[in-house]
Amino acid sequence: MTTAELSPFDHRMAVFDSDDGFLAAALPFLGEGLGASGEPPPVAIAAPRNLDLLRDALGPDAKDVTRIPHTDWYTGSAANAVARAAAYLTAQAGPGGRIHLVMEPVWSGRAGRSARETTEWIRYEALANLLFAPLSTTALCAYDTRTAGPAVVAAARRTHPDTEVYEDPLRLAAELDAVPLPLPPAGARTLAEPHAAAVRSWAVGRGLPVADAELFAAAVAETAAALAPLGADALLWGEAPGCVCELRSARRLDDPLAGFVPPAAGPEPGPGLWYARQVCAYVDIRDDAGGATVRLQYA
Repeated sequence: MTTAELSPFDHRMAVFDSDDGFLAAALPFLGEGLGASGEPPPVAIAAPRNLDLLRDALGPDAKDVTRIPHTDWYTGSAANAVARAAAYLTAQAGPGGRIHLVMEPVWSGRAGRSARETTEWIRYEALANLLFAPLSTTALCAYDTRTAGPAVVAAARRTHPDTEVYEDPLRLAAELDAVPLPLPPAGARTLAEPHAAAVRSWAVGRGLPVADAELFAAAVAETAAALAPLGADALLWGEAPGCVCELRSARRLDDPLAGFVPPAAGPEPGPGLWYARQVCAYVDIRDDAGGATVRLQYA
């Protein structure tokens, strides 16, 4: 098969409520990957106990399946997961991104710890259909109802093309962004020029360790440069580790993938919103008639 003949991104979903249910979904999928001519060995990114189940069930074939604990893969924000997946596919996948991946998010950990966090991971699942569209990767997202609740599963179904309720990723992202941001507190500090030194000094004063304050200040400065011209003073509030900066651009962004796609050129890990999304736990963007509001929360 030539690169021109490769299939587009194949984004599937499996829902199960038992060990047997997990194996019933994962084993045929991995077998499909093992039988794919010219494709690297398939990968299972899952809970450690599920990796043990796979090892025992695969028998001799277990040596041909790369097994990665999902707690080693999903270690940060949803944007970090996008970057990790992109880097892994570049290094390990076959031509055009060919590889089979079982992917089980850590819904009992960071991804499911709050409605706010869950929203970010649902956004990640939706935008994956756009971010990885050029690739010939086949992914099976595994949802264990023993750890992912019914609301999470219902939302995730809307992000997978093989379900009957799949929705256009742009429409789903717009729905998530239609929720208004909470108003900044009355005592928020204003900065006419959000220079890194001023933000760093403020963040240290709010309890962030110096190294974290450096990262947060750099994220603010990079974002401010990407949003220029700014349409209002920057606002700062919060206590460590949840330090927040809100920036106002005089222009709309109109791009649901803003900050999820690495820049084509520039210093690593990347300027602007890409850098901010890699550093901060949350980056919220809201467009309106007068421009865009971008809110960065460090943790």
